[in-house]
Amino acid sequence: MNTEINIQPFNQSDWPDIARIYKEGIETGMATFETSIPTWRAWDNIHTKPCRLKAVLNAEIVGWAALGPVSTRDVYRGVAEVSIYITSKYRNLGIGKLLLEELIEVSEKEGFWTLQAGIFSNNIASIRLHTSLGFRIIGYREKVGKLNQTWYDNTVLERRSKKII
Repeated sequence: MNTEINIQPFNQSDWPDIARIYKEGIETGMATFETSIPTWRAWDNIHTKPCRLKAVLNAEIVGWAALGPVSTRDVYRGVAEVSIYITSKYRNLGIGKLLLEELIEVSEKEGFWTLQAGIFSNNIASIRLHTSLGFRIIGYREKVGKLNQTWYDNTVLERRSKKII
């Protein structure tokens, strides 16, 4: 069995696998306020095209990461929000770290100077992943959203590029 994890760009042909992993994240109740999978078209319209990565292990997509712009205003063109999801079967193997490391590298090549993440405050693993790669906690949003009749806080993190100054 090949245990090498390959990080590659993804496109519409990968959407069934990406959507399946996204659905797993939704079902955890601690990854997103979304409650259903969007269509490819809807998802494609709100994510930055060059910054979409998949993790492949044994010819299977096991995780993905992507960036979405935080604003359409030109002054914020270099600021994006991170999304990252790993299939439950392969969590805790370092796949998230590989994806996020590559996403940071690709984002800087694309001119992004700040990456942001809003993470459910009870998702300690995701917060630790982000802080291990240079994100810093800048605050939290108390009861920012409701999911299944429960209010949740979000921890807000950001990473400022040291390459783009």
